[in-house]
Amino acid sequence: MSHSTGIETNGVEQIPDDQRDATPLDLFRLIFGGANTFATAVLGSFPVLFGLSFQAGLWAILLGVGVGALILAPMGLFGALNGTNNAVSSGAHFGVHGRIVGSFLSLLTAVAFFSLSVWSSGDALVGGAKRLAGLPETDLTLGLAYGLFAVLVLVVCIFGFRFMLWVNKIAVWASSLLFLLGILAFAGPFDMHFAGSVNLGQPGFWAAFVGAAILAMSNPVSFGAFLGDWSRYIPRQTPKARIMLAVIAAQAATLIPFLFGLCTATLVATQAPDYIAANNYVGGLLAISPGWFFLPVCLIAVIGGMSTGTTSLYGTGLDMSSVFPRLLSRAGATLLIGVAAIAFIFIGRFTFNLVQSVSTFAVLIITCTSPWMVIMILGLVTRRGFYHADDLQVFTRGQRGGHYWFTHGWNWRGMGAWIPSAAVGLCFVNLPGQFVGPLGELAGGIDLSLPVTLGMAGLLYIALLNLFPEPAGVYGPQGPRWVRCKSAPRTPVTTAESA
Repeated sequence: MSHSTGIETNGVEQIPDDQRDATPLDLFRLIFGGANTFATAVLGSFPVLFGLSFQAGLWAILLGVGVGALILAPMGLFGALNGTNNAVSSGAHFGVHGRIVGSFLSLLTAVAFFSLSVWSSGDALVGGAKRLAGLPETDLTLGLAYGLFAVLVLVVCIFGFRFMLWVNKIAVWASSLLFLLGILAFAGPFDMHFAGSVNLGQPGFWAAFVGAAILAMSNPVSFGAFLGDWSRYIPRQTPKARIMLAVIAAQAATLIPFLFGLCTATLVATQAPDYIAANNYVGGLLAISPGWFFLPVCLIAVIGGMSTGTTSLYGTGLDMSSVFPRLLSRAGATLLIGVAAIAFIFIGRFTFNLVQSVSTFAVLIITCTSPWMVIMILGLVTRRGFYHADDLQVFTRGQRGGHYWFTHGWNWRGMGAWIPSAAVGLCFVNLPGQFVGPLGELAGGIDLSLPVTLGMAGLLYIALLNLFPEPAGVYGPQGPRWVRCKSAPRTPVTTAESA
């Protein structure tokens, strides 16, 4: 137990082999534990909020989670290969300075999903306590609930990986059992033939369907920047297939909270439609819940809020410590980011009422993160999984040079594929009433942002690698796959001062 509760001292430097004792099962627990919460159930309610039937919503969720899981799976390999987080590993493809793109994306993703977790869990806890014990639902009680979650999450994240893993071991089973209790609570009135308001063949159906699928896909894709935070403790000789299967299995398991959200949202729409009209799924769920389910709702809120919040915040603190290695330790960076995120939560909830806009924020972030992931995965394939792990650390150590120095620390092949792909993808976003890009109406209201940004990133990156070959040294002894390389000497590693 002391091994679990001691404060972690490792930052983004390579984890020594004798400390890498995690398993793919541990990775499964952290991913599933981070998504097995009310925040995911809220995402599962969006097909109904968009007007889809139960069956159409089910297919949208299955499509989004399935595609997202396949894209996400290879992102679990970088941590085991390089012993560091994914943002640092991205330096192999974006340059040791260009890796700040991954750091920035992970920061935005963490704030979005940490906020969604704290807001949804806090609302559920206070609402359940109101029905269970008569606790008044005021700004004060909501603020206390948000603060409680935020502080608890911050404490777990400061202690680090092993304590977080211990918390998630409990959270995975506890939340799953509580969600399964929900089947008993709502099985009687549930109707799988719920029709919705927008059906196949009607105007707006495909726009709603694609929008719901993209929101479901945002959940697995949101883990892309964070998987290395946990897989860096997995021994490098672990079979790659086992790591990817653990990632896919964890995403398949998230169908428990996703479908809980979808099924109960149909009941809220039928029995408490005013809550659906107000986009208040959590309030509607509490309004229709039987009295004996209020306590499980409160427990899901506490346990799920803890697990989702820790998986979001931990990685961002870890990564920010590597961006400013001389100023911030991992614990210090976690504390700083945590305090800033808490401020964002309170300002957003009580000043700007941004709770309903988190879905928009998530889609915009995923539109930018997806092409970054495609470039990482294609880089992994073209390099045949070969990396110079020590050269990835030159920025963290305040040095220059190495195999991944490229052009003053920037690899414009990766950057040149990511920037236009993300920009064009944002132009195709179509979230009616929330955000519509300048090209969002080209397909009759259907959101084409993800297909466009994914395809464009893949084609651009492979083309740039062939038109402007990278040095042979980055590919290792077997040489490149699918692309050309050039003969070029490795830039010597020097300190920043001497350079």
